[in-house]
Amino acid sequence: MTKDQIDRDLITLLQANARESNADLARKLGIARTTVVARLQRLEREGVIVGYTVRLGLDDERPRVQAHVGITLQPKASRDVIRKLQKIPELLQLSSVSGEFDYIAILRADTTARLDALLDEIGEIEGVLKTTTSVVLAVRIDRTG
Repeated sequence: MTKDQIDRDLITLLQANARESNADLARKLGIARTTVVARLQRLEREGVIVGYTVRLGLDDERPRVQAHVGITLQPKASRDVIRKLQKIPELLQLSSVSGEFDYIAILRADTTARLDALLDEIGEIEGVLKTTTSVVLAVRIDRTG
């Protein structure tokens, strides 16, 4: 399926506010509400849009420290390392990447002390050669949902 500029603009608006009404979306895009409805149905049917979600604001119960961790592994250690990383509840996402690292992990912890303990835990996993951590200071754009 080929997306045109209206599809891309519609997706961008929904990423900013998935609860935006079809009428408001149509007004912002300069198209009919029925066109918005039809496009949303097509984007959902074709798997471009697979769900709608809620993004929580910062509050006292949500962990406040987030970090991106580059992980370099010994050859052939991936399967065992991934199995151990899956057991860490603060691990939000693990992506295999090209470049300097084998994986990039996104961690979220309650405190910097807990983040420090998590980094030690990851570094001690057999097969992990090194980790490089960047702590997130502020999120400027977030379209992840």
